[in-house]
Amino acid sequence: MKHNMDYLVKIPKKLRNELWWLVVSVDFNYSRITIADHEIDEEVLTVWLEDKQDFKNSLDECLQLQISLKQFAKVINAERLNSYETVLMHPHKKFLYKTNVLINEAIAWYNNDATFIEQQWARESLLKKLLTQLIETDLFSGLDYAK
Repeated sequence: MKHNMDYLVKIPKKLRNELWWLVVSVDFNYSRITIADHEIDEEVLTVWLEDKQDFKNSLDECLQLQISLKQFAKVINAERLNSYETVLMHPHKKFLYKTNVLINEAIAWYNNDATFIEQQWARESLLKKLLTQLIETDLFSGLDYAK
């Protein structure tokens, strides 16, 4: 499956600083960062992040991220988690073509259709997108390639 990483998730400055602190604390080994817990309501997905090698005793000790459902939906849609690819036959011209079939709108899919594992994949995709975007935008935005 092709992943579309061309979209941006809005990362507020305070959150960006906290994410950098976490990245530095795991010695830039992003695979050590895990989602300790999560919660979703009508407006926000909240995830608590921690270091796999330094588990915390409570969520208060974890990094709490609040991501709007609009931003979370961008990740689900871009990663095509709420759809599947299939081959259909054109009803009149009788030729086969590949198409992507939407299961449900992103958040409705997450809440109503996704399995426990698919929900976990969606949250992990969000975390991967945030970390990738953080590194790419902060490390490479100051470089001048024209020189």
